[in-house]
Amino acid sequence: MAQKKKKKSDKGSNSGEISKNRKALRDYTISTKFEAGIELKGTEVKSIRQGMINIADSFARVENGQVFLYGCDIQPWQTAGEWFNHASKRPRRLLLNKKEILKLDYESGQKGCTIPGLRVYWVGRRVKVEIGIGKGKDFADKRHDLKAKTELREAAREMARFNRR
Repeated sequence: MAQKKKKKSDKGSNSGEISKNRKALRDYTISTKFEAGIELKGTEVKSIRQGMINIADSFARVENGQVFLYGCDIQPWQTAGEWFNHASKRPRRLLLNKKEILKLDYESGQKGCTIPGLRVYWVGRRVKVEIGIGKGKDFADKRHDLKAKTELREAAREMARFNRR
């Protein structure tokens, strides 16, 4: 009997979102999003597969024509020795095109703009990071977003109640 070949689209356990930064979406208005590769060591990838990553306080910065991700916490892999393990909060280089780096550099130079890390996810066997150009929200903006969210929730609840009849 012939065995089935595994397609490239079958991602197995490495599919989907690994970690999400909900705090960034609450505190910033994101205007543009970028998908970036991330330069990792072997033990970091193994730790990410176990779900030991936190990007809640992560942000990117452009330095000397390269983009680095700061504040991304990848816990050390437990079964590796001290020599082979990685530092948990070290800056990690992001892999972007030259045009994207120049755009990030220009936009982050504007007053009040920053580059928060939004989410980490798998694309095939590779780990990708989504970063965005964000401008900080003030209290009124957060309150307006909360009000819009509750109105949508109430409308959906009313529609569901109406459809049950």
